[in-house]
This record gives sequence, C-alpha cells and structure tokens, in this order.
Amino acid sequence: MTGPLYLAWCYLLFHRMKAGILVLSISLIAFLPAGLNVLVGESAAQLRARAEATPLLLGAKGSPLELSLSSLYFESREPASVPYNEVARVVATGLARAIPLHVGFRVASHPIVGTELAYFSWRGLELAEGRLAAMLGECVLGAEAARSLGVGPGDTLVSSPESVFDLTGVYPLRMRVAGVLAPSHGPDDRAVFVDVKTAWVIAGLGHGHADLRAAGSAAAVLRKESGPEGERIIANASVKEYNEITSENAASFHFHGDVSSYPITAVLVVPPDDKSRALLMGRYTAPEEKVQVLRPIGVIDDLLGTVFTVQGYVVAALALVAAATFATAALVFALSIQLRRREVETLMKIGGSRSSIAVVLLAEVIFVLLCSGVLATILTLATQRLGGAAIRSLLLS
Repeated sequence: MTGPLYLAWCYLLFHRMKAGILVLSISLIAFLPAGLNVLVGESAAQLRARAEATPLLLGAKGSPLELSLSSLYFESREPASVPYNEVARVVATGLARAIPLHVGFRVASHPIVGTELAYFSWRGLELAEGRLAAMLGECVLGAEAARSLGVGPGDTLVSSPESVFDLTGVYPLRMRVAGVLAPSHGPDDRAVFVDVKTAWVIAGLGHGHADLRAAGSAAAVLRKESGPEGERIIANASVKEYNEITSENAASFHFHGDVSSYPITAVLVVPPDDKSRALLMGRYTAPEEKVQVLRPIGVIDDLLGTVFTVQGYVVAALALVAAATFATAALVFALSIQLRRREVETLMKIGGSRSSIAVVLLAEVIFVLLCSGVLATILTLATQRLGGAAIRSLLLS
C-alpha cells in the first residue's frame, strides 16, 4: 500500500467509530432494495409454485382470493361451504378428478384438513413414519406439525373448540395419530390431515353413542317410534356422546340426513389436459350457478401484481432515503475536511503535495464506499442463500 493510501487507511482505523457508522449506514441503504427484491421474489416463487401445481379450484361464489388462500395454504378465514355432491358432479362430467377439502378446524395453531387419500399421491406427499389414516378418527401429521406438537404415530391429539362457550354440545374430538409425512417444504408440513368424515364428526354432523338397544340402556331411551323404516329409538338428554373414536365404538358413529348435502370448503379439480380444463370451466359460467371454478395461478398472480406495485413504492421511498444518506455522508466528509484544516497544513509543511493530500482524502471516501459495497454484497448473498428457508418458515408459522 502506497503512502497516501496507507495514511487514509490508518486515519479510518483511528476514527473507527465514525468510519463504522458510515459503512453501516451506506451498506444498509444499498442492501435494503436488493434484499427486498430477493425476499419478494422468493415469496412469489413459492406462492406461484403451489398455485401453478393446482389446475382448478371449485368453491362457493365469493372472494376468489379467500378460496385460494384457504384451499392452497390453509390460511385466511373459512370460505362459504359447498355441498359434498359437487365432488360427484365434477366426476360425472368425465373431464377431471375431484378431491374434496374441508378446512376450518385446528389443533392448536395447526389447520385440520379433511380430504381423501388421493390428496397425498396427487401432492406427492410421502410418509416418514407410520401409515395413512385407515379409520374414522385417525389423522396424519405434516412434518412441522409433528415437530411442533411433539407427537408421533400412536399418540393422540385433540381438536381445538371453535368457541370457548360451546352451547351446541359438540365436544372436541380426540384423534389418534396414524403417521407422519416427510417434509415437503410447503403448507402441507404444518397441517393435520383427516378423512372428510372425521371433519364432519368434529363439526358435530356425525356422532357415536352407546347402543340404545343393548341391555341396560333403557334409562337413556326417551321413546320408541315405529315407521316404514322400522323401529326408531329416540334418546333422552342422559345419553353420552363419545368424543374419541376407537375400534370398540367406531361402529356406533353415524351421520343423520343426506351425506351428499354435507359441507366441504372446496374441491381440488384435476383435469388431464387444457382442453378438459376449458370445457369444465365453461360448465360453471351460468349466472344461476352457486359455485365458481377458478384457476388459482391467476388469482395469485393478481395478488402478486399488487405486492409488486407496493414494492415499487417502497423502493422509491428507499431511493429517497438513500439520497438523503449519501448527502449526509458527503456532509460528514466535507465537515471532516474543514475540521482537519490544520492537519492538511501540517502535511503540506512536511512536503506533501496538493495531489498527494487529495489522494489521501479521496482514498478515505473510496475505502468507506468499498467496505460498504462488500458488506451490502455479503448481506445480499446471505439473503439469497437463506431467504428460501426464511420464507418457508414464515409461511409455515
């Protein structure tokens, strides 16, 4: 390092507090737009990947965004329900497969997702331990849900009540964990998967109770009625409903009414090709339709368009802050030169030329800018490397 550069470096080391503040301020203002762009880009990529992998969604007419967020990411408030027979209606067209979804209940902070076994193969989810649910009341946990709740195959979980004051007599359901899925690095990792019928039991649409025809159950019988379907037994308020489904009482669980009219929140529609998708969407365009069929990727792209617009305003604001920061840094250097007038005069008296002194002062500025650039680059590279994991944990939180 030559003399003027060495003097500039020694000056910055001696005044390390001032130099450090300048380096930190400039590097952060240079990093923020780049870091924001990396994080927004990573978030957009992960959101779009999930939406792009889902050809069509069927749900009640309303907000397409709420339907997409609740069905793909198990977030947002529960959308309006559609009857279960919409699944059969899609299948009857011969244009697509249909996988029902029931989202709305939770275990602690983890969503309970009622669906069918076809969901796991379609999403490419694999078991890490245990098995898939085989009977009513069993559940399969995503990797993050299992880790957070601290449970595994053979353990039990209890669904969270929708309200502290439950006046309907519907109790939280104790579910047995059948298996745990391997990490998929997506929303499925934090979900608790159950059969659709188990979700209906949690909703109070199905229940099990003691056999009223068995000996010793006379005290729980209010009256008996005869009808075309045979004898009908009506229980009184003393009959106790089960809140856990076991192999012993599973046969007593049943549903009243037409199951095809029971609610689900969405249907994942999987057509084999673009032609089938277009034909199927065309069948749900009538004004009297009570359901909608949408492409999630279009909804998410609209959402991301808004996000990118906001990002543009944020970057513009950061540009103004950057201008103010560089102006402040220039003022600091200018005032520093004024305060160092006697130092400059001393350098000239001991033989320093004006050009050498100018190189010393200019080198100080260059060193500060170079250090700021290196620090900003390191932060940006770290964000690119760790941003994906950070965004995934944020989406899973």
